[in-house]
Amino acid sequence: MSVTSEHDDRSASDVSRTQEAILAAYAELIEELGTDDVSFRLIARRAGVGERTIFRNYATRVDLLLATAAWIERRIFPRQDSPSIFDMPLTIRAAMESYDHRPELAHVVAETTMRGISGATPSPRRAMLEEMIDAEISALGDAERRAIVAALAHLDSAATWVTFRREFGMTRSDIADAAAWAAEAVLDPIRSRVG
Repeated sequence: MSVTSEHDDRSASDVSRTQEAILAAYAELIEELGTDDVSFRLIARRAGVGERTIFRNYATRVDLLLATAAWIERRIFPRQDSPSIFDMPLTIRAAMESYDHRPELAHVVAETTMRGISGATPSPRRAMLEEMIDAEISALGDAERRAIVAALAHLDSAATWVTFRREFGMTRSDIADAAAWAAEAVLDPIRSRVG
């Protein structure tokens, strides 16, 4: 099991059933109403808990939003592990397509990471990418390695999907193609170094 998978399993088990119900209810309501129109009362009613229970678990709206964004990333937008660093373009393509199916939730994940809110992880798959490079291209220099990990980690994010959608008005297939093409462009120069 990879470090990333162990972390995801541990994070998933750290969420109690009550917290799971709260986070799932908030995610559902975000899709229905957007983030601004969701009150703690609505979340409590949907989750089947009292409002105080929400406040005991998440003291502020920011705490709840951060926990929900992390939950969405784990539960709604899980990633399959790539068998090779060179398969990352396919993984990134699939991630872009999954964000397009649930755009409101993709925006929540992207906004928390793009704003740099404490606790949000801008590149949650960084450790996995570094492990793959160690295993497949160990002779890569530090600067080149950092550049590849940075490029792939950020291509594989909700923030990239939001940027392509908002700034460029790209369609689902255009976003998937552009992200996969960019990942291929990053990896092409190092393909020949793999024995």
